[in-house]
Amino acid sequence: MTQLSFLQFSPKNPIHIAGPCSVESPEQIRETAAFLSGLGVPVLRGGTFKPRTFSSSFRGLGEEGILMLASAAHDHGMACVTEVMNEEQLALALPHVDIVQVGARSMFNYPLLTAIGKSGIPVILKRGMGATIDEWLAASEYIATEGNSSILLCERGIRSFETSTRFTLDVAAIPIARQRSALPVLVDPSHAAGESALVSPLARAAMAAGAAGLMVEVHPDPVLALSDGKQSLDFASFERLHDDLVRLCTTLRGIG
Repeated sequence: MTQLSFLQFSPKNPIHIAGPCSVESPEQIRETAAFLSGLGVPVLRGGTFKPRTFSSSFRGLGEEGILMLASAAHDHGMACVTEVMNEEQLALALPHVDIVQVGARSMFNYPLLTAIGKSGIPVILKRGMGATIDEWLAASEYIATEGNSSILLCERGIRSFETSTRFTLDVAAIPIARQRSALPVLVDPSHAAGESALVSPLARAAMAAGAAGLMVEVHPDPVLALSDGKQSLDFASFERLHDDLVRLCTTLRGIG
């Protein structure tokens, strides 16, 4: 997948990217890929290099995780995406994944953005937790300047004084980014919410505000997840969200 063909909007596929926070085992990622592909989700996500606040936390399986992710995705007819934090990780990921992700902590990592631009691989650029919209768009220009136009912006919540959620989802950033840039805008309601019960209402708000699609965390058993289990949906909850969004997006498309 060299272009962002999976972003062709369809009310039947409002969730373009889904999967666990971390790739934990071949069984876990394959079970997730089988479930998501059955619902028509085109892209499997899974963290293999995890930037964690505490060094004692699970920080991913690295190159081994990349191979597990790519195998599970491609065997089920899906593309795959994983986050990279430096040029060395990018080099490991490039032969295997279809998309790379620049996380919120790395949005200002200009050498990484430049390297991704030179690579030509499609990239999801998440907004930094303390970044303005203009800074977010300026970061995308580091990639585009190197000749790579396959860029997806991703709003994932910004840090504010509110503590009821993990971050504050900036819904207004969706139409503003669309006005100031031709790039598609995805939304990650999982990281903004920090709690699975809040993912569905934030997802609905994002799609109503004009997001091109969603990135949602899902895990076969969130209680046992090695990272971000609290904000991950189990399969039954994800399917309910998927069906709810299909109805919503069908209505919105009819109105539009």
